Amino acid sequence: MASWEHFPHEADIGVRGRGASPDIAFEQAALGLTAVVTDPSLVRSDERVAISCEAPNLEVLLVDWLNALIYEMMTRSMLFGRFRVTIDRLRLSAEAEGEHVDRLRHTPVVEPKGATFTELRVGRDDEGQWVAQCVVDV
Repeated sequence: MASWEHFPHEADIGVRGRGASPDIAFEQAALGLTAVVTDPSLVRSDERVAISCEAPNLEVLLVDWLNALIYEMMTRSMLFGRFRVTIDRLRLSAEAEGEHVDRLRHTPVVEPKGATFTELRVGRDDEGQWVAQCVVDV
């Protein structure tokens, strides 16, 4: 069962995605990132943005993925609420769907500055679910 959640971490916030595959866990971690700013269900799918990155392992790929999303959020003044991620041999190709920030409707709480290597983990849990997590600097 795919899901996302936040976990506490001093002044910053942890995001954790879970799913049946790394692809789904990364999608859920991205939803957790959006939820740092606003309720993801408030974000319409008006525009699509293609994102790709490559890394030496899944952990670094997660950080690169979330930082690529943060970059797109900042430079386009957008929020994303739907994601399609494909990971093939440590290369991620994704499509993020979202809209421009509407401060009245989205009521942004904080602005994520970057995904970090703090509490970074990508792997299977005891139930065989994939978990992708790290702390995001806000």
